[in-house]
Amino acid sequence: MASTATDSPCSALNLDNLPIPPPTHKVNSRGETIVLGIEGSANKIGVGVLRYSPKTQTYHILSNPRKTFIPPIGQGFLPRETALHHQNHVVPLVKAAINEAFPEGDVGFFLSAICFTQGPGMGAPLQSCAVAARMLSLIWNIPLVGVNHCVGHIEMGRVATGASNPVVLYVSGGNTQVLAYSSQQKYCIFGETIDIAIGNCLDRFARVIGLSNDPSPGYNIEQEAKKGDKFLNVPYTVKGMDVSFSGILTYMEQEAKTKLKDGQVTKADLCFSLQETIFAMLVEITERAMAHCGNTQVLIVGGVGCNRRLQEMMADMVQARGGTLCAMDHRYCIDNGAMIAQAGILALQFGVTT
Repeated sequence: MASTATDSPCSALNLDNLPIPPPTHKVNSRGETIVLGIEGSANKIGVGVLRYSPKTQTYHILSNPRKTFIPPIGQGFLPRETALHHQNHVVPLVKAAINEAFPEGDVGFFLSAICFTQGPGMGAPLQSCAVAARMLSLIWNIPLVGVNHCVGHIEMGRVATGASNPVVLYVSGGNTQVLAYSSQQKYCIFGETIDIAIGNCLDRFARVIGLSNDPSPGYNIEQEAKKGDKFLNVPYTVKGMDVSFSGILTYMEQEAKTKLKDGQVTKADLCFSLQETIFAMLVEITERAMAHCGNTQVLIVGGVGCNRRLQEMMADMVQARGGTLCAMDHRYCIDNGAMIAQAGILALQFGVTT
């Protein structure tokens, strides 16, 4: 089986977090904290094992396998079918994650806690994973740590990229937000979608033009957009610090129905025009948040965040302001168990359990 965790340990020293207090939870003989995280809020289920070493002050992902529920072309994923998919895969994924993280077997096996996604997300898939997490907690007699899915994305991004205090653009199938950490020790939302999320917009448009859901609709739109050479005048809907995608989606659906059939445009042209427009909207509101907060770092997280074109457009803006873009690839942008383990281990280290 191919390794799912090939990166070196990530330092905790660059994050400007509060000092980690002495542990009140179980640690192994080397004083290390090791947790297992389970993510299953949408169509992906992932299990990750993460270790914190106090000696080197680093977080290290030991394993991070996942499985994706892929519906047929033209269809989305429904809660019941997605939950059944997660139920079928959670036990094999837990076994795979543990076997990769502890190749020496029972001799080296140790866990401090089980972390799981409490929400937001789809109810039935979340419940399926929560039941599995609860069972493992009881079997191994270790605490549960419930994690906010959004915070999981952010904390994974901060550790993986070394971003200490960034403006965060969180873009996924269910969320579109621009956030920053405040002096009140909370993430504050500076702007967001007022209707559907950007990932939902992309997924639904992919269904309209018949793109595959494998590996994901957004990825296939990104590949089609690279071949586009005609830019359509798409509605640009920024309202203060907020954005709106539902009207843009309706407009693009009509363009596809009227102009695609008679050859006025191609699928590539439509994907190119849609991407350029909605990504420009995101760059605009992110720049405003940077100016307001005085931050020089931008961190992009969430499944849409691994889109290379979005990263290019954001990098142009950030560099023009003398800042730094912190971005990741699909391993950590797309829902995964390690991100839940990362947010969970931070909570556990400060005595927070569920």
